[in-house]
Amino acid sequence: GKSALACSHCRMLTIRMSACSYFQLYRRVVHLDDFQSLMKDTYGLRDTERGLAATVAWLAEEFGELAQAVRKGTREEQLHELGDVLAWVASLAAQLDLSLEEAVDRFKEGCPRCVSSPCSCPDASMRS
Repeated sequence: GKSALACSHCRMLTIRMSACSYFQLYRRVVHLDDFQSLMKDTYGLRDTERGLAATVAWLAEEFGELAQAVRKGTREEQLHELGDVLAWVASLAAQLDLSLEEAVDRFKEGCPRCVSSPCSCPDASMRS
C-alpha cells in the first residue's frame, strides 16, 4: 500500500499531496516571487522565530529526504520532497531578505559562465 507523507511545515499526514493546501501549489504555475510570498505569509513568522540556523538544518534534512526519494521513492514522493526543498529555500530567501527571482536572474541567458543554452562549458568532471 501507499505510505503516508508528512508536510514538513504543517506536519499534516496525507496519502495524497493534494490533501494538504501547501502542496496544491504544484498543480499550477507559480512565479518564484509569488511562491516566496506565499511561503512567507504562511510560515514566515514561525520560520523566522526558528532562526536561520534551524532553517538551514531543515533545508539540509529535506535535501536528504529528496535524495532518498530520488533513489527509492515514487514520483509522488519525489514531487513531495522537491516541494519541501523549494519551500525551505523560499523560507531561507525570505529570512535573508533576498528575492528568488533575483537569485535565478543570472541564468536568464542560459549558463552564466559561457552564456549559452545548452551550456557549452567543458565538463569539469571530465578533466584529468
